Amino acid sequence: MPAEHKLNHKNTNATTCKVRDMTTTTTTSPAALLSAVLLLSAAAQLCSACPPAAKQTAENNPRLQKAYVALQALKHRITDDPKNLTGGWCGPDVCGYFGVFCTAAPDDPCAVTVAGLDLNHGDLAGEFPEELGLLSDLAVLHLNSNRFCGTLPESLPKLSLLHELDVSNNRLSGGFPQHILCLPNVKYVDIRFNNFCGAVPPAIFDKKIDALFLNDNHFDFELPDNFGNSPASVIVLANVNLKGCIPSSIGRMGATLNELIVLNSGVRSCIPPEIGHLGELTVLDLSFNQLQGTLPESMAWMRSLEQLDVAHNELAGHIPEGICALPHLKNFTYSYNYFCGEPERCLQLRRVDDRQNCIAGRPDQRPADQCLAFLHRPPVHCDAHGCFAPPGHY
Repeated sequence: MPAEHKLNHKNTNATTCKVRDMTTTTTTSPAALLSAVLLLSAAAQLCSACPPAAKQTAENNPRLQKAYVALQALKHRITDDPKNLTGGWCGPDVCGYFGVFCTAAPDDPCAVTVAGLDLNHGDLAGEFPEELGLLSDLAVLHLNSNRFCGTLPESLPKLSLLHELDVSNNRLSGGFPQHILCLPNVKYVDIRFNNFCGAVPPAIFDKKIDALFLNDNHFDFELPDNFGNSPASVIVLANVNLKGCIPSSIGRMGATLNELIVLNSGVRSCIPPEIGHLGELTVLDLSFNQLQGTLPESMAWMRSLEQLDVAHNELAGHIPEGICALPHLKNFTYSYNYFCGEPERCLQLRRVDDRQNCIAGRPDQRPADQCLAFLHRPPVHCDAHGCFAPPGHY
């Protein structure tokens, strides 16, 4: 990325905070989803005709016996527990362990099983044991904001009922955890703020995942053509190395996508006109990339858009008036580009930032020599896929 578009340490921190804020305030709370899962299971148990029985523990319930083995293995792989969260993980009553949630088994309402494990913000250090695969009825696994290192266990696909996987804000490393692709029921995948590297498999965008957070890792890949197959409502790809184009298939996500954040990810392309089909999108952040060309007129079709940020790119031309006329648009940031004109309507938005462009008569614009030099660059043309077309091939 050119020096002009690199973020210094201070700005990187600010961007990181922005990603956290934008992706946690508008997404369904994992805690709320956990409660819903447990309440539904509890309701099923209440409606069943189970005879009175002794309290179920690892001593009289095979499912809880397997859970005991898994949880004890995890406890022994934890090397630092400053809050003593697992200090009480002793004895056969695993349902009484801190962070462990039990409910009726999905296939046997008379049997108790472990359905959730939540040790978020525990500052725990250690590694994941293979025995985690014994928690075969687990629906929710929340282990964010700890210091777990290594990789996710090979046994992860055995968690066939897993609905939510959150291991964000840890020190996990290695390639993309391919085992996530083998989880048939996972809907919420959050692996952001780790040290994962390499390519992200295109197959992740074919899975029926509702929320996908891959940001702030060392991933290095291009958005594949099947990117538009994803049914997700939230996708965050900030602070990774995409180094490619925004595929035109993005238009196929119009019925489902609500938030798309791709800031500071090295995207070097035009903005494809198909982006206008994202009629349910409320947040779009493409800032701090290497986008060129103009803002497509089709963006005036994005009737749900509330926040739009395309700052710190190399976009030019005039801002389409239809964008600023969007009924719900509150925040439009297009600073640090080379735009030469903006409708008066844009300046009437609640929050607008047009600094460091080439707009005559507006304060805090680029020096005239910068604007003139930009105008003398060869014109940018993109192919049908949104990528820069070689000269003579457009």
